[in-house]
Amino acid sequence: MDANARGGLFGCFASLQDPRMDRTKLHPLDSMLAIAIMAVISGADGPTQIADFAREKFGWLKTLIHLPNGVPSHDTFGRVLSMLDPEGFERCLLQWVASLVDASGQQALHIDGKTLRHSFDKASSTAAVHMVSVWASKVQCALAQVAARNKDKNANEITTIPQVLDLIVLSGAVVTIDAIGCQKAIARKIVDEGGHYVLAVKDNQKQLHADVKLLFDEAIARNFDGMGYDHHRQEIEADHGRIETRQVWVTRDVDWLRERGEWPGLRSVVCMESTRQVPGKAPSTQRRYYITDLDHRERGRDAAFFARVIRSHWSIENQLHWHLDVSFDEDGCRVRQGYAAENLSRIRRTALNLLKRDKSLKVGIATKRLRAGWDRDYLLKVIGLA
Repeated sequence: MDANARGGLFGCFASLQDPRMDRTKLHPLDSMLAIAIMAVISGADGPTQIADFAREKFGWLKTLIHLPNGVPSHDTFGRVLSMLDPEGFERCLLQWVASLVDASGQQALHIDGKTLRHSFDKASSTAAVHMVSVWASKVQCALAQVAARNKDKNANEITTIPQVLDLIVLSGAVVTIDAIGCQKAIARKIVDEGGHYVLAVKDNQKQLHADVKLLFDEAIARNFDGMGYDHHRQEIEADHGRIETRQVWVTRDVDWLRERGEWPGLRSVVCMESTRQVPGKAPSTQRRYYITDLDHRERGRDAAFFARVIRSHWSIENQLHWHLDVSFDEDGCRVRQGYAAENLSRIRRTALNLLKRDKSLKVGIATKRLRAGWDRDYLLKVIGLA
């Protein structure tokens, strides 16, 4: 690889083990991965389009990276991505992300899963790949991904969440997970590693959900008489006259919960109530419940803080999963061989991180991809070589 490209992101691939036999290593692995990332940034969706990008840009690419035997074919790109060790690839990307952002401290880290819908293979009875990701909302960056490897998506996500937690620094961070991750072992892992949790509670934890719901139903009805609590209210006016009112209550009155002692560090419970009013229709109200090891009496941990943390959890859907589906058409990708689907997902995640970091264009991700495909100077700026 050229000296200019050897540092930064592409330099992280130098230690990655090449899965090919020596006689088939016509194209350096780090050069192929560099091409794949640049191609996906520029609009490519799979091995065929990555190879097309390489052919069209060959004269320019060979000034940046080492290509002693010309351009790899789409079959070569597909074969290498299918064979490449996903855990080793993830470690390289983690090394790069860690050099860019400090994900520890008073930061909210959000964990959620996403299925690559067309990665299933009926012929081999292979289930679709389900990727569990960590999103840091403050820095707008996807930190890590792990593939769940079981046909039962829910059971798989429960066992995969601890694996993805192992990849990140939890000290001081606030971790939010949807109800599937509301598990005692997961709460224990977060607390043991110095982090804090805000876990959604639903019917998969029937007794806990029933107790927390009863607590807030009664407390709200009698205005928390005799209870210590904090309250935050926010009213938002939306399009077409719609008004949404959000209220958050948090209390430390948790000693009477039947499972109180089974949840590591449990100190408070939270209720978020959303009421929507649409002209000409009756208001609709929904309540959601959460448990946390945080104390609302501590400085900066009031109900407004929990309102922000809970709302920011949805940024993993709006800022990561939505872009992967809409800006990168991830669900439409039919690559299925070996590890290719999950490794391509990592490349898309990396491309999205790079495009989000670029602030020189005030346009959406899809438009930035078009610009990168048209303007090689802009592409160099996105990948950090300009």
